[in-house]
Amino acid sequence: MKLNEIKDNTGSIKTRKRIGRGIGSGTGKTSGKGHKGQKARSGVSIKGFEGGQMPIHRRLPKRGFTNINKVNFVELNLDRLQILIDKKQIDPSKTINQKTFLDLGLVKSKKIGIKLLAKGVLKNKIDIEVTASSNAAKQKIEKIGGSINIFGETKTKSIKEKKSED
Repeated sequence: MKLNEIKDNTGSIKTRKRIGRGIGSGTGKTSGKGHKGQKARSGVSIKGFEGGQMPIHRRLPKRGFTNINKVNFVELNLDRLQILIDKKQIDPSKTINQKTFLDLGLVKSKKIGIKLLAKGVLKNKIDIEVTASSNAAKQKIEKIGGSINIFGETKTKSIKEKKSED
């Protein structure tokens, strides 16, 4: 094989359609744009234009907002945790934390929290650190002798709690 003999496979490059090159080409004269009118002209963008009537996107009211402080959670059930222990991907004798889940690929970023849910049965005693947990999951882990540590709690005290302290 020589460099001057290299060429693409047949059909790998599609030839572009030459518009406005005579009636025999099939796209001559009006170049596929039909006859006259605003849409046949160049430089016209009429998306959302309703003939001078107030467009629908301006007639309808705006609703809601995007919360910039929203915390995204990966939901992790106890049965999924047990499967990972059975496959020997997680060592139950060591503390299971965010880094463990990052290494396994269950969590893609440190910014995403982990919420532990109670679906399934956990057989092994574990020590785990998560961002949030359901009460049922916490009870199941403590029932078998494990411990659960919730880190990164940013909940502010309610007004009732502040008054009771004073």
